[in-house]
Amino acid sequence: MTTVVLVIHIMVAAALVAVILWQRSEGGALGIGGGGGGGGGFLTGRGTANLLTRTTAILALCFFVTSILLTFMSQQRAGPAGSAFDRPAATAPAAPSSDAPASAPAEAPRGGILDRLQ
Repeated sequence: MTTVVLVIHIMVAAALVAVILWQRSEGGALGIGGGGGGGGGFLTGRGTANLLTRTTAILALCFFVTSILLTFMSQQRAGPAGSAFDRPAATAPAAPSSDAPASAPAEAPRGGILDRLQ
């Protein structure tokens, strides 16, 4: 279920970017839809502007809804983990004792991120 919502979220985000770029730019510098940068008379009518504005609002609403859904789904999967500040800090490994002979090769400390992946 999370994968389906995530795919929908990505599609909505891409569509939202496309619709925003199609809109006519009021400033004159950006916008593919006929404001400043070119495109001639592409999407310049008043009705098209209203359609793009409504489409942007609907896509923005869908983006927020899918974002909130993904947040709730990730919290349910992980369980009540709490805050990272609630967990105790990891203790540092004990320092090697000075009784060890100097000629013994020192081993690299274990427990790094690469060791945990194995």
